[in-house]
Amino acid sequence: MMIIANTILKDEKNGTDLISTLSDVQLGASTMARRVSAMSGNLADQLDRDLAKCRWFSIQCDGSVDSSSTAQLLVFIRMVFEDFSTREELLTLLPLKTTTRGVDIYNTVKEFFVQKKVPLEKLVAVTTDGAPAMIGRQTGFIAHCKADPDFPKFLHYHCIIHQQALCAKVIGFGHVMTPVVKIINICSKAKQHRIFKVLLEELSAEYGDLLLHAEIRWLSRGRVLHRFLSLLGEIKEFMQSKGEDISLLEDTEWTLDLAFLTDITGKLNHLNCELQGKGKTVVDMISALNAFKPKMNIFSVGLQRKKVLHFPSVQSVLKDNASASETFDKVAEKYCEVINRLGQEFENRFCDLDQLEPCVSFISNPFMNVDTTCFAEQLSTTFNLDAGQVEIEIITLQNDLHLKAYQAAPNFWCLVDTEKYSGVCTAAMKVASLFGSTYLCESAFSDMNFIKNKHRTRLTDAHLKDSLTVAVSSYTPDYNTLVNSMQCQSSH
Repeated sequence: MMIIANTILKDEKNGTDLISTLSDVQLGASTMARRVSAMSGNLADQLDRDLAKCRWFSIQCDGSVDSSSTAQLLVFIRMVFEDFSTREELLTLLPLKTTTRGVDIYNTVKEFFVQKKVPLEKLVAVTTDGAPAMIGRQTGFIAHCKADPDFPKFLHYHCIIHQQALCAKVIGFGHVMTPVVKIINICSKAKQHRIFKVLLEELSAEYGDLLLHAEIRWLSRGRVLHRFLSLLGEIKEFMQSKGEDISLLEDTEWTLDLAFLTDITGKLNHLNCELQGKGKTVVDMISALNAFKPKMNIFSVGLQRKKVLHFPSVQSVLKDNASASETFDKVAEKYCEVINRLGQEFENRFCDLDQLEPCVSFISNPFMNVDTTCFAEQLSTTFNLDAGQVEIEIITLQNDLHLKAYQAAPNFWCLVDTEKYSGVCTAAMKVASLFGSTYLCESAFSDMNFIKNKHRTRLTDAHLKDSLTVAVSSYTPDYNTLVNSMQCQSSH
């Protein structure tokens, strides 16, 4: 830093004074660690203040292992305030030193809640992955929380993104994926890889390389398959030059299966991307899922009629291979069965949301036609409200001409009198607090692994938590307060 300062500032007015001031900046390793810890503490104080002010909150939990093989549990919180604004923040990072059973997770989280004095009465929902330690019926983390009288009655559901990925696995098609992965592995070996890339350059191929496949990220195969299919001609030529058997790659039915798998995983990838991202509410996710379900029916009906309008890769194979049409007529029914099986899996796995969906729909559109009595009971059961009060409030609200004029306003619930409509406003706030996935945890694990990488395995759990908090927090440290609390000592 001082080399840059001397170069840039030496000819500037007051340059000497500026250089002298910069030379006093403390940059020692231990000093930097203390500064990060101080910023993390300041951010935690801001979170504590918001946690005290918020009306309701939900949490998402997920676990992973860091570079030193320590199991780490990430907990994110989504708070909703009186004005219906929301905030998502990292609540804590908790190391699990020994085993990672449901009771271990529960004890660790409960100890943190007690120590932090988290107002558990404001808890609305908990979103987790589908691991037995989390959702086991008798011994899972959620089961222990629900058995604890300190916890209120809360909603729980399995991460929507994880569920969608599990749905995708029912497609199968191992007879396609296994050879693809094997061929990619052959082409990715150092010497073979160099030769293959040269061949692609000579042939002016659409892509300059193949993508590697990672089984842990099942939906990553969408891009892998698309790239593989696009380079199929070049791959055949390369394999043939190496004396490899390419009879499978020239099989028309197998090529159609490859194209179909490419298309259907591409559609699942697109849905997966719609479900990811910060600020995604359960409303956004349910909407995306509800839009995808009827699309599968359209795909199935189209294939039954031998139409491939929604399958561009299959279209391409049929266009380039004159004999493929006859083969397609034979396999179209198989593709229909795959899509129908996928649709059924979606119905089975997302039945947890059936109870929540009507409530979410009403909050999104409070003037929709509903059976007031039945719906009031459902809303009150879901969110622990008084059914009689909610029923009267729904009738009154739906006949409020002033509010009806603002029904399309994005901030509609901010305009509703929270005293007059306390029940439905509480329901609206609770819906606003809901996570739909553990995406924030998944994203933060990437940051965690970058911070505590193979070169920094001795980083303590406390320092890891501080560094991660500073990295992912949406709060800004109060630098003036921090600076005023520091005693300046020049670097040596």
